[in-house]
Amino acid sequence: MPGVTLPSPRPRRPIRPLPDTLISQIAAGEVVERPASVVRELVDNALDAGAHTIQVRLLAGGVRLIAVEDDGIGIERAELPLAFERHATSKIGSLQDLESVATMGFRGEALAAINAIADCAIHSRATGQSQAFALDGRTGELRPIARETGTTVEVKELFYSTPARRKFLKTDATELAHCIESVRRHALARPDVGFAIWHEGKLVAQWPQCGLGSEALERRLADVLGREFLAQSIALDWHSPASAQDPSGQGARSIRVWGRVGIPDAARARADQQFCYVNGRFVRDKVLTHAARSAYEDVLHGQRQPVYALYLDMDPTRVDVNVHPTKIEVRFRDSREVHQAVRHAAEEALAAPRAGRADAGNALAPTAVGDEASAPWPPSIAAPAVAPYMRQQGMAFAPTAPAGQPVRDLAALWNRTPAKAPLAEAPRSAPEADQAPQDWPLGRALAQLQGIYILAENAQGLIVVDMHAAHERIVYERLKAQWHSRQEAGAQAAPMASQPLLIPATFAATPAESATAEAHAETLHALGLEVGAFSPVTLAVRAVPSSLAQGDAVALARSVLAELAQHDASTVLERAQDEILSTMACHGAVRANRRLNLDEMNALLRQMEVTERSDQCNHGRPTWRQISVADLDKWFMRGR
Repeated sequence: MPGVTLPSPRPRRPIRPLPDTLISQIAAGEVVERPASVVRELVDNALDAGAHTIQVRLLAGGVRLIAVEDDGIGIERAELPLAFERHATSKIGSLQDLESVATMGFRGEALAAINAIADCAIHSRATGQSQAFALDGRTGELRPIARETGTTVEVKELFYSTPARRKFLKTDATELAHCIESVRRHALARPDVGFAIWHEGKLVAQWPQCGLGSEALERRLADVLGREFLAQSIALDWHSPASAQDPSGQGARSIRVWGRVGIPDAARARADQQFCYVNGRFVRDKVLTHAARSAYEDVLHGQRQPVYALYLDMDPTRVDVNVHPTKIEVRFRDSREVHQAVRHAAEEALAAPRAGRADAGNALAPTAVGDEASAPWPPSIAAPAVAPYMRQQGMAFAPTAPAGQPVRDLAALWNRTPAKAPLAEAPRSAPEADQAPQDWPLGRALAQLQGIYILAENAQGLIVVDMHAAHERIVYERLKAQWHSRQEAGAQAAPMASQPLLIPATFAATPAESATAEAHAETLHALGLEVGAFSPVTLAVRAVPSSLAQGDAVALARSVLAELAQHDASTVLERAQDEILSTMACHGAVRANRRLNLDEMNALLRQMEVTERSDQCNHGRPTWRQISVADLDKWFMRGR
């Protein structure tokens, strides 16, 4: 075309093999992002060597020097020259080994890649060898030295041969922080190994050996993440049934999920305390992250991020660790099974009401007096004696109920008028009538504050309960139980129990609300709601779920219609059932400024103690707080 200048053809370049040095430098670009990447690779090797203690020494945040020293089995003299060779490793030797990797390292390229961009050396003495040897990564020179059994790898002047990469590094302090974080991740997985980090000759972090077992892990978690994490988290140990999908035909072992999950109150604005390990390897995996997050759906407020340290033990043949050179990503053969295992494990741990735990006052601990934390660790405050005259006679609500029987029904208490006689119950025994408040995790009710909060006394001190939030959770769990039992009964199961209204509640409906009510009539019926046309511009609510009979029928109907309008009709029950039930529970819960008597308040406390997830409402807000006697003493300066 006139006036258009076409680009000149590029000169032809012949295809030729790349030099080994360039190949290693390209590989280093995938393996080594910053000094912390080198630390991770070297600590992996030390752990594979059976080290009991690992020392990491750094200069200039790891840019000038990274030295990782271990007391493992060491490297034989004859094998040392191979250490810096590409794809030379002692970890695997066949495809079968690659498909069932049980070591931290296995690719055989990390040392070669690091040696291509830094000045490296290895000092090692193998078990049973009388002499240690040093290997120079530049020259390949091998010379005898003095050293105990184990290995030290030194990496000096990182990226000296690729100065452009060095310009992308951050400040020494930032790079040091990343190196420490890399070692922390290893430390959380191996409580049986001691770790120490030195920077510029100063000890900056140290985690001593704790041994093996759950107690050792808890000590390591407290050392690495702080005692607050341990105090505000729940232990879990969950096993899935053994899988029958093992390709070898011998049956794969079950998935074990263990560790600790933080209580919802401990959630953070950032996801900086989420640790997942698969067969001892720290990984970042969307399946695991989503599974853990989904376990908090009903109890986490807003966009807060949960904290947890989760460990998965599973058949190595069912997880592929050869996904990325950094080995931080994995691929599961059955990701759905892994997702369900993690979610169920975390859900079961979070479901149990913390009011029944011995350390509940501490785990929920929460407030600060001045600059002092109100929750000591471990709990050390003895339960104060309760004076006989402070006991509430005749107000014995058992903290648990026989299997298959509900705790005293709040609706029966709240729906009665003051003129009616107390709810008929089985005769109470004399010891039960004199039951002390400390026998009830949430104590006995004392009073109602501003029509919003219930004040109760338990063995640790004062309990403050948000009555609407607490009742909302109780109603929500009841609705979920009814709905799930209906689902288990099959598609032809009866709808949720409903209560016809003596006088239908009518309201002016928008065209969208009328259309939704007509399109989702079956869904509304299944939920125990009967909403139909009263006139061309009016809808009438003729029945509501029995559990919500005392709520605002119009507000309930409009909220449910709004939820249904957001979802496709064919999948609404599967995709939005919990959201809809949560909305229903919110409208069915007791409202602020509703005056309750002591019977009603105590009934609410007893139901909270046996209702799953009762520590948070449907929206993730806490339902109760513990204020210890020690807190009260501080406020009033007692003992000073």
